[in-house]
Order: sequence, then C-alpha cells, then structure tokens
Amino acid sequence: MKFKESRPIYLQIADRICDEIRQGIYPEDGRIPSVREYSATVEVNANTVVRTYDYLQSQEIIFTRRGLGYFVCPGAGEKISSLRRTTFMEVELPEFFKQLRALDIPIEEIVRMYGEYKG
Repeated sequence: MKFKESRPIYLQIADRICDEIRQGIYPEDGRIPSVREYSATVEVNANTVVRTYDYLQSQEIIFTRRGLGYFVCPGAGEKISSLRRTTFMEVELPEFFKQLRALDIPIEEIVRMYGEYKG
C-alpha cells in the first residue's frame, strides 16, 4: 500500500478497512484479519495496525471478541458513511470554499462543472 505523507498511516489504513467493509469484503459480524495478518498485507509494523484497530474500535466500527479476534460491528457501513459525511462537511468543504475564494472561482462555475460530472 502506498501512503501519503500528509496523513497518519494508521488513519489511511483505517480508511482502507472502512472501504473494504463498505464493499462487503468484511461483512457485519464478520471477522477481519488479525493484526499480524493485516500488517503483512499492507506491509507496516504491527503496532501501526494495532493503533488502526484501536481507532476503529473507538469509532464503533469494529469490536473484539476475546480470544477470537476483531469483528465488524452491526451497522458499521452506515456508521462509516455518517462519519465520512461529517468529516467532509466540517473539514473538507470549508477548505474547498476557502480555495474557491482565494482563487476567485465563482460558485456558478462549480455548479456547472458538477452538473456535467453527474451527467
């Protein structure tokens, strides 16, 4: 996996796991790979994956069953969509608007381009 320097690696791995959950690779109540298995898959230190799994647990996307491993929480797909929407609206969109203002791009041009994108 290639990582961007602008964002912590554990969060990039969390995004990947969330994408895999949304794609159905890891279904609700289904087991996800162990820390060791996933660290080998993405070629990072196991401690980085532990941090990723701790983060995903804190977001109620995965949970642990003692002695059995990590599993996907029921409703994780909807939770992921909600978290991503919130992040987009509260973090990315204000930055986007700031760039529009700095570059003096009228919102009408963005609306037109979005209409073309949607087809």
